[in-house]
Amino acid sequence: MPRLIRDRTTWLTYAQLGLWGFFLYGFGPVVPLLRDEQGTSAAVAGLHSTGIAVGAILGGALFAPAARRLGRGPATWLGLAGVAAGVTALGLLRPLPATLAAVAVIATFGMMVISGVSVLLTAHHGPTAPAALTEANAVCAGMGILAPLVIGATVDAGLGWRPAMAVEVGLIALVALAALTFRVRLPQGAPADAAAADPAGATAPAAVDPVAVTASADAGVTASAAGVALVDPAPASVTASAADVALVVPGPAAPDGHAGDRAATRRLPRAYWIAWVLMSVTGSIEVCLSLWTADVLRTHSGLRSGGASAAVAAIVCGMFIGRAAGGRLALRWPPVPLLLAALTVSLVGFVVFWSAPAGWLAVTGLVVLGLGNALHYPLALSIALAAAGPAADKAAGWSSYSMGVGFGIAPVALGWVADGVGPHLAFLLLPGFIAAAVLLTLRLGRALHAPAATPPTGPRQRLLIDSTSPT
Repeated sequence: MPRLIRDRTTWLTYAQLGLWGFFLYGFGPVVPLLRDEQGTSAAVAGLHSTGIAVGAILGGALFAPAARRLGRGPATWLGLAGVAAGVTALGLLRPLPATLAAVAVIATFGMMVISGVSVLLTAHHGPTAPAALTEANAVCAGMGILAPLVIGATVDAGLGWRPAMAVEVGLIALVALAALTFRVRLPQGAPADAAAADPAGATAPAAVDPVAVTASADAGVTASAAGVALVDPAPASVTASAADVALVVPGPAAPDGHAGDRAATRRLPRAYWIAWVLMSVTGSIEVCLSLWTADVLRTHSGLRSGGASAAVAAIVCGMFIGRAAGGRLALRWPPVPLLLAALTVSLVGFVVFWSAPAGWLAVTGLVVLGLGNALHYPLALSIALAAAGPAADKAAGWSSYSMGVGFGIAPVALGWVADGVGPHLAFLLLPGFIAAAVLLTLRLGRALHAPAATPPTGPRQRLLIDSTSPT
Protein backbone atom coordinates (compact mmCIF):
# COMPACT_ATOMS: atom_id res chain seq x y z
CA MET A 1 0.00 0.00 0.00
CA PRO A 2 1.44 3.45 -0.92
CA ARG A 3 2.91 5.50 1.90
CA LEU A 4 2.15 9.20 2.28
CA ILE A 5 5.40 11.20 2.26
CA ARG A 6 4.99 14.69 3.70
CA ASP A 7 7.48 17.29 2.47
CA ARG A 8 7.60 21.07 2.78
CA THR A 9 5.10 21.51 -0.02
CA THR A 10 2.67 19.21 1.79
CA TRP A 11 2.96 21.09 5.07
CA LEU A 12 2.57 24.44 3.33
CA THR A 13 -0.65 23.40 1.63
CA TYR A 14 -1.93 22.01 4.94
CA ALA A 15 -1.24 25.40 6.52
CA GLN A 16 -2.96 27.24 3.68
CA LEU A 17 -6.15 25.22 4.10
CA GLY A 18 -5.92 25.68 7.87
CA LEU A 19 -5.90 29.45 7.40
CA TRP A 20 -9.17 29.21 5.52
CA GLY A 21 -10.57 26.93 8.23
CA PHE A 22 -9.80 29.55 10.89
CA PHE A 23 -12.13 32.02 9.18
CA LEU A 24 -14.75 29.53 8.01
CA TYR A 25 -15.39 27.97 11.41
CA GLY A 26 -14.81 31.21 13.27
CA PHE A 27 -17.33 33.25 11.32
CA GLY A 28 -20.36 31.31 12.60
CA PRO A 29 -20.12 32.67 16.18
CA VAL A 30 -19.61 36.16 14.75
CA VAL A 31 -23.00 36.31 12.99
CA PRO A 32 -25.17 36.67 16.15
CA LEU A 33 -22.74 39.32 17.41
CA LEU A 34 -22.98 41.15 14.08
CA ARG A 35 -26.77 41.00 14.29
CA ASP A 36 -26.73 42.63 17.71
CA GLU A 37 -24.23 45.23 16.56
CA GLN A 38 -26.10 46.14 13.38
CA GLY A 39 -29.54 45.91 14.94
CA THR A 40 -30.93 43.59 12.26
CA SER A 41 -33.22 40.59 12.43
CA ALA A 42 -31.93 37.03 12.47
CA ALA A 43 -33.17 36.51 8.91
CA VAL A 44 -31.23 39.53 7.65
CA ALA A 45 -28.11 38.47 9.56
CA GLY A 46 -28.45 35.06 7.90
CA LEU A 47 -27.81 36.77 4.56
CA HIS A 48 -24.13 36.63 5.46
CA SER A 49 -24.32 32.89 4.81
CA THR A 50 -25.92 33.65 1.46
CA GLY A 51 -22.92 35.88 0.76
CA ILE A 52 -20.63 32.96 1.51
CA ALA A 53 -22.60 30.77 -0.89
CA VAL A 54 -22.46 33.34 -3.70
CA GLY A 55 -18.75 33.90 -3.15
CA ALA A 56 -18.03 30.16 -3.13
CA ILE A 57 -19.72 29.75 -6.50
CA LEU A 58 -17.79 32.69 -7.95
CA GLY A 59 -14.51 31.40 -6.54
CA GLY A 60 -15.09 27.96 -8.02
CA ALA A 61 -15.57 29.55 -11.44
CA LEU A 62 -12.55 31.84 -11.14
CA PHE A 63 -9.93 29.36 -9.98
CA ALA A 64 -9.46 27.49 -13.26
CA PRO A 65 -8.77 30.59 -15.42
CA ALA A 66 -6.57 32.08 -12.67
CA ALA A 67 -4.56 28.87 -12.44
CA ARG A 68 -4.19 28.67 -16.22
CA ARG A 69 -2.82 32.19 -16.33
CA LEU A 70 -0.76 32.26 -13.13
CA GLY A 71 -0.19 28.60 -12.23
CA ARG A 72 -1.72 26.62 -9.39
CA GLY A 73 0.63 27.81 -6.67
CA PRO A 74 0.35 31.56 -7.41
CA ALA A 75 -3.43 31.22 -7.78
CA THR A 76 -3.60 29.69 -4.31
CA TRP A 77 -1.52 32.53 -2.85
CA LEU A 78 -3.76 35.00 -4.66
CA GLY A 79 -6.69 33.35 -2.90
CA LEU A 80 -5.06 33.83 0.51
CA ALA A 81 -4.23 37.46 -0.29
CA GLY A 82 -7.88 38.02 -1.21
CA VAL A 83 -9.01 36.37 2.03
CA ALA A 84 -6.70 38.68 4.00
CA ALA A 85 -8.08 41.74 2.19
CA GLY A 86 -11.68 40.66 2.74
CA VAL A 87 -11.13 39.84 6.41
CA THR A 88 -9.51 43.25 6.89
CA ALA A 89 -12.55 44.92 5.33
CA LEU A 90 -14.89 42.87 7.51
CA GLY A 91 -13.02 43.95 10.62
CA LEU A 92 -13.02 47.64 9.69
CA LEU A 93 -16.45 48.15 8.13
CA ARG A 94 -19.73 48.17 10.07
CA PRO A 95 -22.72 48.82 7.72
CA LEU A 96 -24.67 45.71 6.67
CA PRO A 97 -24.09 46.08 2.89
CA ALA A 98 -20.36 46.42 3.54
CA THR A 99 -20.13 43.31 5.72
CA LEU A 100 -22.20 41.30 3.23
CA ALA A 101 -19.87 42.35 0.41
CA ALA A 102 -16.79 41.61 2.51
CA VAL A 103 -18.04 38.10 3.30
CA ALA A 104 -18.73 37.43 -0.39
CA VAL A 105 -15.19 38.56 -1.27
CA ILE A 106 -13.70 36.35 1.45
CA ALA A 107 -15.65 33.32 0.24
CA THR A 108 -14.69 33.96 -3.39
CA PHE A 109 -10.99 33.92 -2.61
CA GLY A 110 -11.43 31.20 0.02
CA MET A 111 -12.83 28.89 -2.64
CA MET A 112 -9.72 29.55 -4.70
CA VAL A 113 -7.63 28.43 -1.71
CA ILE A 114 -9.68 25.25 -1.32
CA SER A 115 -9.52 24.46 -5.03
CA GLY A 116 -5.80 25.20 -5.17
CA VAL A 117 -4.94 23.04 -2.17
CA SER A 118 -7.05 20.21 -3.58
CA VAL A 119 -5.39 20.11 -6.97
CA LEU A 120 -1.90 20.75 -5.58
CA LEU A 121 -2.12 17.82 -3.17
CA THR A 122 -3.68 15.62 -5.84
CA ALA A 123 -0.91 16.30 -8.34
CA HIS A 124 1.86 16.21 -5.71
CA HIS A 125 0.91 12.96 -3.99
CA GLY A 126 -0.74 10.89 -6.72
CA PRO A 127 -2.13 7.65 -5.28
CA THR A 128 -1.76 8.89 -1.68
CA ALA A 129 -3.67 12.11 -2.37
CA PRO A 130 -6.84 10.95 -0.55
CA ALA A 131 -4.80 10.50 2.63
CA ALA A 132 -3.15 13.90 2.15
CA LEU A 133 -6.50 15.59 1.61
CA THR A 134 -7.92 13.91 4.69
CA GLU A 135 -5.00 15.22 6.75
CA ALA A 136 -5.35 18.68 5.23
CA ASN A 137 -8.98 18.80 6.29
CA ALA A 138 -8.01 17.61 9.75
CA VAL A 139 -5.70 20.64 9.97
CA CYS A 140 -8.56 22.80 8.70
CA ALA A 141 -10.84 21.44 11.43
CA GLY A 142 -8.12 21.91 14.02
CA MET A 143 -7.87 25.60 13.15
CA GLY A 144 -11.66 25.66 13.27
CA ILE A 145 -11.50 24.57 16.90
CA LEU A 146 -9.07 27.38 17.68
CA ALA A 147 -11.04 30.20 16.01
CA PRO A 148 -14.19 30.16 18.22
CA LEU A 149 -11.98 29.95 21.31
CA VAL A 150 -10.09 33.07 20.21
CA ILE A 151 -13.36 34.90 19.51
CA GLY A 152 -14.79 33.86 22.86
CA ALA A 153 -11.67 35.07 24.67
CA THR A 154 -11.66 38.48 22.97
CA VAL A 155 -15.39 38.96 23.55
CA ASP A 156 -15.05 38.06 27.24
CA ALA A 157 -12.15 40.51 27.47
CA GLY A 158 -14.42 43.29 26.24
CA LEU A 159 -12.60 43.65 22.92
CA GLY A 160 -15.36 42.28 20.72
CA TRP A 161 -14.92 39.84 17.85
CA ARG A 162 -12.83 42.03 15.52
CA PRO A 163 -9.43 41.19 17.06
CA ALA A 164 -9.95 37.64 15.82
CA MET A 165 -10.02 39.01 12.26
CA ALA A 166 -6.64 40.62 12.93
CA VAL A 167 -5.37 37.24 14.11
CA GLU A 168 -6.46 35.71 10.78
CA VAL A 169 -4.59 38.35 8.78
CA GLY A 170 -1.54 37.91 10.99
CA LEU A 171 -1.54 34.15 10.52
CA ILE A 172 -1.73 34.53 6.73
CA ALA A 173 1.23 36.91 6.81
CA LEU A 174 3.15 34.52 9.08
CA VAL A 175 2.65 31.54 6.75
CA ALA A 176 3.68 33.64 3.73
CA LEU A 177 6.80 34.79 5.58
CA ALA A 178 7.67 31.21 6.54
CA ALA A 179 7.29 30.09 2.92
CA LEU A 180 9.68 32.84 1.82
CA THR A 181 12.15 32.18 4.61
CA PHE A 182 12.36 28.43 3.99
CA ARG A 183 12.08 28.83 0.19
CA VAL A 184 9.02 26.62 -0.14
CA ARG A 185 7.58 26.98 -3.62
CA LEU A 186 4.31 25.52 -4.76
CA PRO A 187 4.12 23.86 -8.21
CA GLN A 188 3.38 26.29 -11.04
CA GLY A 189 1.56 23.92 -13.40
CA ALA A 190 -2.02 24.67 -14.39
CA PRO A 191 -4.85 22.30 -13.43
CA ALA A 192 -4.99 20.98 -16.98
CA ASP A 193 -1.50 19.63 -16.54
CA ALA A 194 -2.69 17.29 -13.81
CA ALA A 195 -4.76 15.35 -16.28
CA ALA A 196 -1.63 14.63 -18.29
CA ALA A 197 0.33 13.39 -15.30
CA ASP A 198 1.62 9.86 -15.20
CA PRO A 199 -0.97 7.33 -14.04
CA ALA A 200 -0.52 6.22 -10.45
CA GLY A 201 -1.65 2.92 -9.03
CA ALA A 202 -2.58 1.80 -5.55
CA THR A 203 -4.02 -1.26 -3.95
CA ALA A 204 -6.45 -1.46 -1.03
CA PRO A 205 -8.30 -4.39 0.57
CA ALA A 206 -10.63 -6.26 -1.73
CA ALA A 207 -14.19 -5.03 -2.09
CA VAL A 208 -17.22 -6.82 -0.73
CA ASP A 209 -20.18 -6.45 -3.07
CA PRO A 210 -19.34 -2.93 -4.23
CA VAL A 211 -21.71 -0.77 -6.23
CA ALA A 212 -20.35 -0.71 -9.76
CA VAL A 213 -20.84 2.23 -12.08
CA THR A 214 -18.76 3.69 -14.89
CA ALA A 215 -16.37 6.61 -14.74
CA SER A 216 -14.22 8.55 -17.14
CA ALA A 217 -10.45 8.26 -17.04
CA ASP A 218 -9.90 11.98 -16.61
CA ALA A 219 -11.85 13.17 -13.61
CA GLY A 220 -11.38 16.52 -11.94
CA VAL A 221 -11.19 18.10 -8.53
CA THR A 222 -13.84 20.28 -6.93
CA ALA A 223 -14.46 21.78 -3.54
CA SER A 224 -17.17 23.60 -1.62
CA ALA A 225 -17.18 25.94 1.38
CA ALA A 226 -17.98 23.02 3.60
CA GLY A 227 -15.28 20.58 2.26
CA VAL A 228 -13.15 19.16 -0.54
CA ALA A 229 -13.92 16.29 -2.87
CA LEU A 230 -11.29 14.33 -4.73
CA VAL A 231 -11.48 12.36 -7.92
CA ASP A 232 -8.10 11.06 -9.04
CA PRO A 233 -6.99 13.14 -12.06
CA ALA A 234 -5.36 10.26 -13.90
CA PRO A 235 -6.30 6.69 -14.71
CA ALA A 236 -5.51 4.49 -11.74
CA SER A 237 -5.62 0.84 -10.85
CA VAL A 238 -7.21 0.65 -7.44
CA THR A 239 -9.22 -1.99 -5.64
CA ALA A 240 -11.90 -0.46 -3.45
CA SER A 241 -12.58 -1.56 0.09
CA ALA A 242 -16.01 -2.55 1.33
CA ALA A 243 -16.56 0.99 2.57
CA ASP A 244 -15.86 2.60 -0.76
CA VAL A 245 -17.82 3.05 -3.94
CA ALA A 246 -16.16 1.06 -6.70
CA LEU A 247 -15.98 2.48 -10.18
CA VAL A 248 -15.50 0.56 -13.39
CA VAL A 249 -13.17 2.72 -15.44
CA PRO A 250 -12.50 2.43 -19.14
CA GLY A 251 -8.93 2.46 -20.35
CA PRO A 252 -7.02 5.70 -20.96
CA ALA A 253 -8.86 8.25 -23.05
CA ALA A 254 -7.94 8.79 -26.66
CA PRO A 255 -5.33 11.48 -27.29
CA ASP A 256 -7.88 13.77 -28.91
CA GLY A 257 -9.81 13.92 -25.63
CA HIS A 258 -13.14 13.05 -27.31
CA ALA A 259 -13.94 10.52 -24.60
CA GLY A 260 -13.89 13.34 -22.04
CA ASP A 261 -16.13 15.45 -24.29
CA ARG A 262 -18.66 12.65 -24.59
CA ALA A 263 -18.63 12.14 -20.82
CA ALA A 264 -19.18 15.85 -20.23
CA THR A 265 -22.37 15.80 -22.31
CA ARG A 266 -23.75 12.61 -20.75
CA ARG A 267 -26.86 13.07 -18.62
CA LEU A 268 -26.38 12.55 -14.90
CA PRO A 269 -28.36 9.61 -13.48
CA ARG A 270 -31.22 9.82 -10.99
CA ALA A 271 -29.03 8.48 -8.17
CA TYR A 272 -26.69 11.45 -8.59
CA TRP A 273 -29.49 13.98 -8.25
CA ILE A 274 -30.80 12.25 -5.14
CA ALA A 275 -27.30 12.57 -3.68
CA TRP A 276 -27.20 16.20 -4.86
CA VAL A 277 -30.34 17.05 -2.88
CA LEU A 278 -28.92 15.06 0.05
CA MET A 279 -25.77 17.23 0.03
CA SER A 280 -27.95 20.35 0.10
CA VAL A 281 -29.88 19.06 3.09
CA THR A 282 -26.83 17.96 5.08
CA GLY A 283 -25.12 21.25 4.20
CA SER A 284 -28.14 23.04 5.65
CA ILE A 285 -27.67 21.17 8.92
CA GLU A 286 -24.02 22.14 9.17
CA VAL A 287 -24.38 25.82 8.31
CA CYS A 288 -27.40 26.38 10.60
CA LEU A 289 -25.43 24.90 13.48
CA SER A 290 -22.41 27.02 12.65
CA LEU A 291 -24.32 30.30 12.48
CA TRP A 292 -27.00 30.02 15.16
CA THR A 293 -25.72 27.63 17.85
CA ALA A 294 -24.14 30.48 19.83
CA ASP A 295 -27.49 32.27 19.86
CA VAL A 296 -29.25 29.23 21.32
CA LEU A 297 -26.55 28.81 23.96
CA ARG A 298 -26.98 32.46 24.97
CA THR A 299 -30.78 32.49 25.09
CA HIS A 300 -31.53 28.99 26.36
CA SER A 301 -28.47 27.55 28.08
CA GLY A 302 -27.50 30.66 29.98
CA LEU A 303 -24.00 31.14 28.57
CA ARG A 304 -22.54 34.61 28.15
CA SER A 305 -21.68 35.89 24.68
CA GLY A 306 -17.99 34.98 24.95
CA GLY A 307 -18.65 31.51 26.35
CA ALA A 308 -21.35 30.82 23.76
CA SER A 309 -19.02 31.85 20.92
CA ALA A 310 -16.23 29.66 22.27
CA ALA A 311 -18.59 26.70 22.75
CA VAL A 312 -19.17 26.48 18.99
CA ALA A 313 -15.71 24.90 18.91
CA ALA A 314 -17.35 21.79 20.39
CA ILE A 315 -19.02 21.07 17.03
CA VAL A 316 -15.74 21.37 15.16
CA CYS A 317 -14.01 19.26 17.80
CA GLY A 318 -16.57 16.51 17.22
CA MET A 319 -16.07 16.81 13.46
CA PHE A 320 -12.32 16.57 13.88
CA ILE A 321 -12.67 13.34 15.88
CA GLY A 322 -15.33 12.00 13.52
CA ARG A 323 -13.21 12.50 10.42
CA ALA A 324 -10.14 11.06 12.11
CA ALA A 325 -12.11 7.91 13.00
CA GLY A 326 -14.16 7.91 9.81
CA GLY A 327 -11.45 6.26 7.74
CA ARG A 328 -11.35 3.22 10.02
CA LEU A 329 -15.15 2.99 10.13
CA ALA A 330 -15.24 3.22 6.35
CA LEU A 331 -13.11 0.09 6.11
CA ARG A 332 -15.86 -1.88 7.83
CA TRP A 333 -19.10 -0.36 6.56
CA PRO A 334 -20.45 0.50 3.09
CA PRO A 335 -21.15 4.21 2.59
CA VAL A 336 -24.97 4.18 2.69
CA PRO A 337 -25.34 2.33 6.05
CA LEU A 338 -22.47 4.41 7.45
CA LEU A 339 -24.22 7.61 6.40
CA LEU A 340 -27.44 6.44 8.07
CA ALA A 341 -25.49 5.74 11.24
CA ALA A 342 -23.90 9.20 11.09
CA LEU A 343 -27.32 10.84 10.71
CA THR A 344 -28.55 8.88 13.73
CA VAL A 345 -25.61 10.09 15.79
CA SER A 346 -26.39 13.65 14.71
CA LEU A 347 -30.01 13.28 15.83
CA VAL A 348 -28.95 11.96 19.24
CA GLY A 349 -26.53 14.87 19.64
CA PHE A 350 -29.22 17.34 18.68
CA VAL A 351 -31.66 15.95 21.25
CA VAL A 352 -29.04 16.29 23.98
CA PHE A 353 -28.11 19.81 22.88
CA TRP A 354 -31.64 21.12 22.40
CA SER A 355 -33.09 19.72 25.62
CA ALA A 356 -30.06 20.44 27.83
CA PRO A 357 -30.91 22.61 30.87
CA ALA A 358 -27.25 23.40 31.53
CA GLY A 359 -24.48 24.75 29.34
CA TRP A 360 -22.05 21.86 29.89
CA LEU A 361 -24.66 19.32 28.78
CA ALA A 362 -25.52 21.38 25.70
CA VAL A 363 -21.83 21.49 24.77
CA THR A 364 -21.64 17.70 25.18
CA GLY A 365 -24.53 17.39 22.74
CA LEU A 366 -22.67 19.62 20.28
CA VAL A 367 -19.64 17.31 20.37
CA VAL A 368 -21.90 14.36 19.54
CA LEU A 369 -23.53 16.40 16.78
CA GLY A 370 -20.11 17.10 15.32
CA LEU A 371 -19.22 13.41 15.40
CA GLY A 372 -22.22 12.63 13.21
CA ASN A 373 -21.91 15.66 10.96
CA ALA A 374 -18.28 14.80 10.18
CA LEU A 375 -19.25 12.09 7.70
CA HIS A 376 -22.35 13.62 6.07
CA TYR A 377 -20.71 15.55 3.27
CA PRO A 378 -17.74 13.26 2.49
CA LEU A 379 -19.94 10.18 2.17
CA ALA A 380 -22.72 11.88 0.22
CA LEU A 381 -20.24 13.45 -2.18
CA SER A 382 -18.26 10.27 -2.81
CA ILE A 383 -21.52 8.41 -3.54
CA ALA A 384 -22.68 11.20 -5.86
CA LEU A 385 -19.48 11.19 -7.90
CA ALA A 386 -19.50 7.42 -8.12
CA ALA A 387 -23.12 7.39 -9.28
CA ALA A 388 -22.28 9.93 -11.98
CA GLY A 389 -20.10 7.38 -13.79
CA PRO A 390 -18.51 8.73 -16.99
CA ALA A 391 -19.88 12.21 -16.21
CA ALA A 392 -17.80 12.53 -13.03
CA ASP A 393 -16.30 15.87 -14.15
CA LYS A 394 -19.72 17.34 -14.78
CA ALA A 395 -21.00 15.91 -11.50
CA ALA A 396 -18.11 17.42 -9.56
CA GLY A 397 -18.93 20.87 -10.89
CA TRP A 398 -22.62 20.57 -10.03
CA SER A 399 -21.81 19.33 -6.52
CA SER A 400 -20.54 22.73 -5.41
CA TYR A 401 -23.92 24.24 -6.27
CA SER A 402 -25.68 21.84 -3.93
CA MET A 403 -23.79 23.26 -0.98
CA GLY A 404 -24.45 26.76 -2.26
CA VAL A 405 -28.18 26.06 -2.10
CA GLY A 406 -27.91 24.78 1.46
CA PHE A 407 -25.68 27.61 2.65
CA GLY A 408 -27.68 30.28 0.84
CA ILE A 409 -31.21 29.38 1.90
CA ALA A 410 -31.31 27.40 5.16
CA PRO A 411 -29.74 29.98 7.55
CA VAL A 412 -32.04 32.73 6.25
CA ALA A 413 -35.06 30.45 6.67
CA LEU A 414 -34.04 29.49 10.19
CA GLY A 415 -33.38 33.13 11.02
CA TRP A 416 -36.81 34.10 9.72
CA VAL A 417 -38.45 31.48 11.94
CA ALA A 418 -36.28 32.55 14.88
CA ASP A 419 -37.50 36.13 14.51
CA GLY A 420 -40.99 34.83 15.19
CA VAL A 421 -40.57 32.10 17.80
CA GLY A 422 -37.02 32.52 19.09
CA PRO A 423 -33.82 30.64 18.18
CA HIS A 424 -34.45 27.66 20.47
CA LEU A 425 -37.78 26.68 18.94
CA ALA A 426 -36.55 27.59 15.46
CA PHE A 427 -33.83 24.96 15.84
CA LEU A 428 -36.53 22.29 15.59
CA LEU A 429 -36.06 22.71 11.84
CA LEU A 430 -32.87 20.68 12.20
CA PRO A 431 -34.57 17.35 13.08
CA GLY A 432 -36.67 17.94 9.97
CA PHE A 433 -33.50 18.29 7.92
CA ILE A 434 -32.07 15.14 9.49
CA ALA A 435 -35.29 13.18 8.79
CA ALA A 436 -35.25 14.38 5.18
CA ALA A 437 -31.61 13.30 4.88
CA VAL A 438 -32.46 9.82 6.21
CA LEU A 439 -35.27 9.40 3.67
CA LEU A 440 -33.02 10.59 0.84
CA THR A 441 -30.26 8.21 1.93
CA LEU A 442 -32.65 5.26 1.94
CA ARG A 443 -33.91 6.25 -1.50
CA LEU A 444 -30.33 6.64 -2.68
CA GLY A 445 -29.44 3.16 -1.47
CA ARG A 446 -32.26 1.68 -3.54
CA ALA A 447 -31.28 3.74 -6.59
CA LEU A 448 -27.64 2.63 -6.38
CA HIS A 449 -28.62 -1.03 -6.35
CA ALA A 450 -30.99 -0.68 -9.29
CA PRO A 451 -29.82 -2.55 -12.43
CA ALA A 452 -27.67 -0.40 -14.70
CA ALA A 453 -29.36 0.61 -17.97
CA THR A 454 -26.22 0.01 -20.05
CA PRO A 455 -23.43 -2.36 -19.02
CA PRO A 456 -19.93 -0.87 -19.19
CA THR A 457 -17.71 -1.85 -22.08
CA GLY A 458 -13.99 -1.87 -22.77
CA PRO A 459 -11.04 -2.68 -20.51
CA ARG A 460 -11.93 -2.40 -16.84
CA GLN A 461 -9.94 -0.94 -14.03
CA ARG A 462 -11.05 -0.02 -10.55
CA LEU A 463 -10.83 3.50 -9.18
CA LEU A 464 -11.26 4.28 -5.52
CA ILE A 465 -13.15 7.29 -4.33
CA ASP A 466 -12.22 7.44 -0.67
CA SER A 467 -15.36 7.71 1.41
CA THR A 468 -13.57 9.82 4.00
CA SER A 469 -12.35 12.45 1.55
CA PRO A 470 -13.37 15.91 2.81
CA THR A 471 -14.71 19.49 3.37
